[in-house]
Amino acid sequence: MNMSLKLMGKKRGMTRIYDEKGNLIVCTLILAEPNVIVQVKNQEKDGYSAVQLGAVKVRESKKKNVSKPLVGHFARAKVEPRRHLLESRIDNAEEYELGQEVGVDYFADTEFVDVCGTSKGKGFQGVIKRHNFSGGPASHGSGFHRTAGSTGMRSTPGRSLPGVKKAGQMGSQKVTTENLKVVRIDAEKQIILVKGAVPGANNSLLYIRKSVKKTPAKK
Repeated sequence: MNMSLKLMGKKRGMTRIYDEKGNLIVCTLILAEPNVIVQVKNQEKDGYSAVQLGAVKVRESKKKNVSKPLVGHFARAKVEPRRHLLESRIDNAEEYELGQEVGVDYFADTEFVDVCGTSKGKGFQGVIKRHNFSGGPASHGSGFHRTAGSTGMRSTPGRSLPGVKKAGQMGSQKVTTENLKVVRIDAEKQIILVKGAVPGANNSLLYIRKSVKKTPAKK
């Protein structure tokens, strides 16, 4: 289980940069404004060790929409209300304190990160787009072009079994992309660049954590 701290950020889009050897690297820009610690949990009081972070300040015009329990929750930590909250289970929660800010420099000595987000919603899609079915012949006279084909069987059991790939809702699901290489960190602009693509649309919320080095299983 990954017990590292998770930070929240916003996907700002993709770009291309060159490394020291002149190689082109396709990167994703993630804006991770400093997350503030709203709550610290310990083993004695809460039964486990964790830290709760808040991200993205609530605008003045929207503070009236914050519920009273959350207003009190933020007031106890002496921080301004945040739009998003996230709890991370860690072993060294006692090293953090209320109101402390954690920025992108948290990943300064990190080579790889995992990024979690909500994938783009594609709506209702057929089996060819949703499950990469190859489809039938495209020639004239074929009665099988882009349909799913048979999903059941004979009179016994006479139904489609659970788990059969069919048309349906595609996307808009929680997706985690692991072991993305950290290309560059700009603490001044609060931006972290990772190699490759991450799930979600631009300006969507992302969760970033340090990757755990996976050792291959012994045969």
